[in-house]
Amino acid sequence: MDHLLSLVIFFPALAACFAFIIDEKSIKTYAISISFIELCLTLFVWAEFASLKAGDKFSELVSFIPEFGINYFLGVDGISLFLVVLSAFMTFVGLISLTITDRLKHLIISILFLEMTMMGVFLSLDAVIFYIFWELSLLPMLYIIGSWGSGKRVYAAVKFFLYTFFGSVLMLVGIVSMAYFYYVNTGSYSFNILEWRNLSLPLNTQIWLFLAFSIAFAIKTPLFPFHTWLPYAHGQAPTIGSILLAAVLLKMGTYGFVRFSLPLFPDASVYFADFMCVIAIIMIVYTSFIAFAQKDIKQVIAYSSIAHMGVIMLGIFSMSVEGVSGAVFLMLSHGIVSGGLFMLVGFIYDRRHTKLLGDFGGLAKVMPTYATLFAIVLFGSIGLPLTIGFVGEFLSLIGIFKASPIYAFLGGLGIIMGAIYSLNLYKKTFFGAVTNEENRNLKDLNKTELFAIVPIAILTIVLGVYPNLLLKDINASVKQEISSMYEKSKHMDSKTYLEKSNIIRSLDVK
Repeated sequence: MDHLLSLVIFFPALAACFAFIIDEKSIKTYAISISFIELCLTLFVWAEFASLKAGDKFSELVSFIPEFGINYFLGVDGISLFLVVLSAFMTFVGLISLTITDRLKHLIISILFLEMTMMGVFLSLDAVIFYIFWELSLLPMLYIIGSWGSGKRVYAAVKFFLYTFFGSVLMLVGIVSMAYFYYVNTGSYSFNILEWRNLSLPLNTQIWLFLAFSIAFAIKTPLFPFHTWLPYAHGQAPTIGSILLAAVLLKMGTYGFVRFSLPLFPDASVYFADFMCVIAIIMIVYTSFIAFAQKDIKQVIAYSSIAHMGVIMLGIFSMSVEGVSGAVFLMLSHGIVSGGLFMLVGFIYDRRHTKLLGDFGGLAKVMPTYATLFAIVLFGSIGLPLTIGFVGEFLSLIGIFKASPIYAFLGGLGIIMGAIYSLNLYKKTFFGAVTNEENRNLKDLNKTELFAIVPIAILTIVLGVYPNLLLKDINASVKQEISSMYEKSKHMDSKTYLEKSNIIRSLDVK
């Protein structure tokens, strides 16, 4: 199909428009059906991508504003492919688990529009189109947190918007600057990300452009010290908002580092590699300590998410095939298990209307199925071998070990700390005597909840046992990315920075 990628992007938005005329009683069924069709479309993209011969491209190009080099340019590779599938899958299971009844139609329309923007970010290869979808993703999430959240939901929503919007302004400056430098070098404007990779920019210019893009991505990830908006957003957001925020929206930031920062500014990436790794280690260790001190289950998972994003950043700035492939796989695994954990917290919150650790204890006796599924997903978050989380963490640490064993040790220490606070959470929630009388008669998971969480638990095990189902395509695309970094950097004047990295060691360059 010539316009399959466009169909994947705009099908949820088109369905959202038709949702206005759907009866309120049928709107959830309608949304689940639409999200299932969208998931099938992304799986079809995967199948079509797998059938391509080596060297063929899966892309779509339509001239938009040719005089300024702005085109409707979409494409997919092994890096973006599975993030697209992840977005569709988590939207599907999130809608199944949805229990909100207040203004449900408005919420579902917002979710479907949000799904469109997520697809657009991961499929865009034109910087202007990428930026449009990036900015549009703020509006539905702002509305979801501000309208259906709890407590200080308006404060959390505005803080989320302002932080991300500030970073987006810097990225816009970077995008316009890249188009200008392309014009200076070639005599024509272009916002094509792939064409930008052919530019050879001096180190000082790369540094400034790297900062413009990377601050935006750092806020979205979020990196220390820009992380303070995330606990508020997770804490006040409804369950569906936390699921999509943790599973997909945070990955936009790390995806930006892989898609823009590394290939466009390779020497600047090497120049800042140590700094970025130190920041990543700070966020891993610092947020792990904070997570251990939390008394709210949702906040523990929120700070755990920040720590896991730090491991992803270590993998990315190892700038090795193993590290970057592991980081991309960890984006997927973290999206699945963190979304699953927020969903499980939502299940118990619907029953008890509290998320405090002190209000629980002994739930394994009352809700054994819930306890079992929670354990499986939590083990995936910890990174237990043969679960989905282990693969990405292991490869990320292997990659950074080549560059610096100290960074690998400190990153591994953070993972050990993650196991400590996660198991502490599980012990306080599920083991011991049932001391709170309100917990004695809690009902175990119903069929709808099982339909939502069981697929996540299955993927946690299956992709942990057989990660090559995804890794083979991820690894092939990452090798191309790292190879292009090497080819671009070796013609630059700043070869000393290249020698500090392990890019060459990651390639079989003859």
